[in-house]
Amino acid sequence: MSRLRDAGVAADASPRRLAEYSYDASNYRVPPAAVVFPRGTDDVVRAVRACRDAGAPLIGRGGGTSMAGNAIGPGVVLDFSRHLTAVRSLDEDALVVDVEPGVVLATLSAEVERRTGGRLTFAPDPSSKTRATVGGAIGNDACGNHSVRHGRTSDHVEELDVVTSDGSRLTATHTGVRATDPADAPSVRRATELTAGLAGLAAANLAEFRVGLGRIQRQVSGYHLQHLLPERGFDVARALVGSEGTCAVVVGARLRLVPRPPAELLVCVGYPDVVEAARDVPTILGFDPAAVEGIDDEIVETMRFRRGDDTVRGLPEGRAWLYIGLDGANPEAVEADAERLLAALRANGRMVDGRRVPDATERASLWRVREDGAGLSSRLHTGGESWPGWEDSAVAPERLADYLDDFRSLLAEHGLQGVMYGHFGAGCMHVRITYDLRSDAGRSVVRTFTEAAARLVVAHGGSLSGEHGDGRARSEFLPLMYSPALLEAFRGFRAAWDPHGILNPGSLTEPDAFDAHLALAGVPEREWRTSFDLRPLGRHDAGAGPVPPGGAATDGGAARNEPAHPETDAPGPLDDWVHALQGCIGVGRCRAPSGGVMCPSYRATGDEKDSTRGRARVLQDMVRGARTVDEGWRSEEVREALDLCLSCKACSSDCPTGVDMATYKSEFFSHFYAGRPRPAAHYSLGWLPRWLGLAGRIAPLVNAALATPLTRLAPLAGVTAHRAMPRFASAGTWRRELRDAGVLPAAARGGAADGRVGGAGGDTGVVLFVDTFTRGFRPEVAGAAARVLAGSGEPVQCSADACCALTWISTGQLGTAKRKLARAAAALDDGTDRPIVVVEPSCAAALRKDLPELVHTDQAKRVAARVRSFAGHVAELADRGTLPRPAVPLPESVVVQTHCHEYSVFGAATQRKALAAVGVPEVSEATGCCGVAGNFGFEKEHYETSMKVAEQALAPALRAGGDAVPVLADGFSCTLQVKQLDAARRGRHLAELLDPRHPIPSRRSTP
Repeated sequence: MSRLRDAGVAADASPRRLAEYSYDASNYRVPPAAVVFPRGTDDVVRAVRACRDAGAPLIGRGGGTSMAGNAIGPGVVLDFSRHLTAVRSLDEDALVVDVEPGVVLATLSAEVERRTGGRLTFAPDPSSKTRATVGGAIGNDACGNHSVRHGRTSDHVEELDVVTSDGSRLTATHTGVRATDPADAPSVRRATELTAGLAGLAAANLAEFRVGLGRIQRQVSGYHLQHLLPERGFDVARALVGSEGTCAVVVGARLRLVPRPPAELLVCVGYPDVVEAARDVPTILGFDPAAVEGIDDEIVETMRFRRGDDTVRGLPEGRAWLYIGLDGANPEAVEADAERLLAALRANGRMVDGRRVPDATERASLWRVREDGAGLSSRLHTGGESWPGWEDSAVAPERLADYLDDFRSLLAEHGLQGVMYGHFGAGCMHVRITYDLRSDAGRSVVRTFTEAAARLVVAHGGSLSGEHGDGRARSEFLPLMYSPALLEAFRGFRAAWDPHGILNPGSLTEPDAFDAHLALAGVPEREWRTSFDLRPLGRHDAGAGPVPPGGAATDGGAARNEPAHPETDAPGPLDDWVHALQGCIGVGRCRAPSGGVMCPSYRATGDEKDSTRGRARVLQDMVRGARTVDEGWRSEEVREALDLCLSCKACSSDCPTGVDMATYKSEFFSHFYAGRPRPAAHYSLGWLPRWLGLAGRIAPLVNAALATPLTRLAPLAGVTAHRAMPRFASAGTWRRELRDAGVLPAAARGGAADGRVGGAGGDTGVVLFVDTFTRGFRPEVAGAAARVLAGSGEPVQCSADACCALTWISTGQLGTAKRKLARAAAALDDGTDRPIVVVEPSCAAALRKDLPELVHTDQAKRVAARVRSFAGHVAELADRGTLPRPAVPLPESVVVQTHCHEYSVFGAATQRKALAAVGVPEVSEATGCCGVAGNFGFEKEHYETSMKVAEQALAPALRAGGDAVPVLADGFSCTLQVKQLDAARRGRHLAELLDPRHPIPSRRSTP
């Protein structure tokens, strides 16, 4: 650290930061000494020289998505993804783009397409392309879904600007090495020496390079020294690609672009298993496909289980599937190719079913199943786990079926199962395996199996790695694949670039043992008792049985550390908390700059600490008792990591492994603040339902006070003074609204003595749940919702004598939350299966998800299963043809702010389905958190972040929609953000759009 400071390098060695960067997407954990976020090449040079002088290791890092442990190490980590993200010049005629190493691959492709009017793109598209960076793709020689057509990253590299371990700035080209700056005399000398050394290495190993390297399309293991051969033109740039950061630090790249095809089509084919699918690959390759990707049924079933059947709609029958991408000059020719291909596959007799997928939206949805394979397969629908480690082997495509057949036998021999997906057309398989990495016995099996698997793939003429690199996971086994002479050449190549030996130690040459530094080894046994039921995915429906209620809580609302479920259940409370946190395996979808909702705070700050992954890694170190974060429930580092979490719950849906950071934050806060004073906002905003009851009785006085300079006192309550406070409704207003709609609260109809919803209706109809916020702030929505439901012709009852406890949950006051939720369950459990339709999406989500996780009773489960969001129920009514027609035509277009909790708990398409069902032709959807997220956007220290979050989706949608387009925002928090962004506009509830008495008027033009 002192040498870095002396060199003028800003480094972060805080315990929280070190925890965040101790992991990538592999099985490994190696704490660094410090993390540096370089802003330019000069910062890199200074950091490299300081590390050289100190003899400290240095590790380059992009998106941190390495599955082989390539992006972690014991020294200084350089994270290029924070600042070095520019797409510099683009020469369309030369088909070359100049970029910095931290630019995300999907961002690069999108920017190239924007600048060229969609004519060109950058071809390599690994499944992690929405967060993996150019530097990482160069380090691993990444490929992607279209590698059958476009090959590997090395096929698209023109030049690489690098910094070597002595601080020289060099440029690797297709014909050698030069100094990046011709006036830099030391770098000129270094380039001359390096060029001579590499030429000598190639001359001494001509036969070895020709015979041992480049034998199959996906031979990524080791160094790519065949590019140094004379017949390859002494291509140093391509030889350097795939060196995994062990030779030089990449600070810039010139990359070759490719034309985008005019016409594209996906053909999806189902098979009985992956071996039968692999046997058809040679036939498919004869049709010159752009992509041939495969998945098995475990991934599909997990996708269905976690995100609903709609997410895999369009898959043909089968238990394994190939995605075959075809392209060409015109749609008709591509269609004809697809028909000929399907006919040929039918003639082979192996396929179960197949279909063309011409719709672009459906194609994108199906591709997402494939792209999320690594995450989905890690936490399966059965509750089981799988891990990388042997996830990247490759053979020639014509040998893939035989290799997979033998590989499955090897798995069975060791008592393991594999979840399979990958690049079938290139012979590269990604397999997640059901290892036991937590016990000594399990890790012993892993070692025995991995060595046998390495021997098997070599016997089939294949490569240990076909895309992800060797890293810590496979480098130890390179002697099984390569001759001693080639291994010595690898050492010579590395030493020529890095004679000081500081760059990414532990990989490729002189590697660490592959089972050293495993992240799941050495986690101490300790009781981590929780309020939430955190059993692994799938166990809730696997016969584990009902979970009994927990104990009482402290007066301050923090949950007592009671067991989550009986001693007879397995795994116990200890395992559940630890396993839940270990659900994050580092795939990093939370770092994607666009698409989905996760993770709004990271998109606002660009800091790893504010990503779901960063928070999970700090929590994982917490349960390790690591030196970085060793105070357990009282860890200030964890509290800091969770500070900007909006509790939007988007990660529980968008994260392929289902990480639910909102729940983990709530659980942690319940313990962190136990017996301590809480932030003022936890009392002012966290107890808001209590204050609403009082404020409603004197609403005019409260509203008048809020409009005066008394609001300057807001910061004392932890509330920002920059936000207009909502107006309180007078007590009883919501009752009048319901009475006008012909629906009375259950108590007014003679509710049952046991607290259940009473009155007429019996076992038919619906229960309308009017939440605290609707009653207290927008009672007119209750009336509109009641009229819409009543107009369906079914009996409607209203329940309002309950609270979903959301504000107590989000602030971690779980004792109070459990009591309120238990009362809500008792009030709503009426002995029927009638849907409980909830006006406010966040309350609906709390009753559906948090209720059974906090109140461990069958009653809570029964009630949760009946809960619907209003939009979801509207879609059901429309499908049945019982939705009442509005009094006026609906608007031609609307802007919709989708509520994060509804998105994550009830499905991403809930609002779109409802609006499509009622006949709104044009929907502009702001798919992203509004930024308020309950109490978050009102807290004074979070206001600035909340407004940055609003700029990710909502604010642009409002500007694009225009003043005349209605804005739908079912969530009350969302309506407040709409008003904050545009005081002249009001966010409306879907119920108001459909209200048969007072609908939102159409903005359609009249002739």
